[in-house]
Amino acid sequence: MDLKGVGAIVTGGASGLGAATARALTAGGAKVAIFDMNLELAEQTAREIGGVAIKCDVADGPGGEAAVQEAIAKVGPVRVLVNCAGVGTPMKAVGKDGPVALEKFIKVVQINLIGTFNMIRLVAHHMQQQPEMADKERGCIINTASVAAFDGQIGQPAYGASKAGVHGMTLPLAREFASFGIRVCTIAPGLFGTPMMFALPPEAQESLGKSVPYPSRLGRPEEYAALARHICENTMLNGETIRLDGALRMAPR
Repeated sequence: MDLKGVGAIVTGGASGLGAATARALTAGGAKVAIFDMNLELAEQTAREIGGVAIKCDVADGPGGEAAVQEAIAKVGPVRVLVNCAGVGTPMKAVGKDGPVALEKFIKVVQINLIGTFNMIRLVAHHMQQQPEMADKERGCIINTASVAAFDGQIGQPAYGASKAGVHGMTLPLAREFASFGIRVCTIAPGLFGTPMMFALPPEAQESLGKSVPYPSRLGRPEEYAALARHICENTMLNGETIRLDGALRMAPR
């Protein structure tokens, strides 16, 4: 796909992986709508790239639909959707005080998995109605899973399950949308330098970075963004989950 002039939506685009992706798509010529719950930060990022900021709870059906319609009105037909919105709330199924509150598990799945699907169903419907571009393509959807989908640690049952679900729907959706020329891929990042990671003490960040075989450091959001842009531009990439983790395989804890 040639990104020049196409509309794009990046959820969770105010910071971290999403903000880096919004910048990378803009550099490729796309017109980007940033979806985020933090509208102030989203507006700041949007000003930097000449995009638009829209407040959106990705797990809200009607709210998500309104946000997508607003994005289409402001950036034009949307050909790219990158889902970066998510939470990583740690929990054990059974803690010192007994079973974890079910609502905590539900919230993580609601945002990470159902929120991702909500955006896909809305944007894919719009993409299906657009004229074909080169190679009969109509759009590209990129989701964010995690290496926790494959080797989740103790304390990650909700996060691992939600991200495994994102991985699990990648191929079925790619097959469903193939006849429309809409591709679906997922990126599964390892340990990346994001606001969530930066909340940890510096020594913890350094220790985690050293656990990566090579390069022995935290991933950079720009490296995620570079892969997201490449997926958009390489039409043969479809139905695949790509680990971006420096050969990391996480230990049980």
